[in-house]
Amino acid sequence: MKKGLHPENYRPVVFKDMSNEEIFISRSTVATKETIEVNGETYPLVKLEITSSSHPFYTGKQKLVDTAGRVDKFMSRYGKKK
Repeated sequence: MKKGLHPENYRPVVFKDMSNEEIFISRSTVATKETIEVNGETYPLVKLEITSSSHPFYTGKQKLVDTAGRVDKFMSRYGKKK
């Protein structure tokens, strides 16, 4: 393996899913200014909008948001073609 290819500053970092408040700890080199205390230890904190714990593909909870009748509009245009 080539020398100097990978960063040397890997450290434990807390990633927090802001939609369901779930956290997990992983090693990363990401730069962050916030910290959080977990189990008596202080870690750098990275806030995420969505992770595998809240994404509909992984949770199996699909939401159909039909704003302005998009499904009806699609069906009227393409659904009845012969």
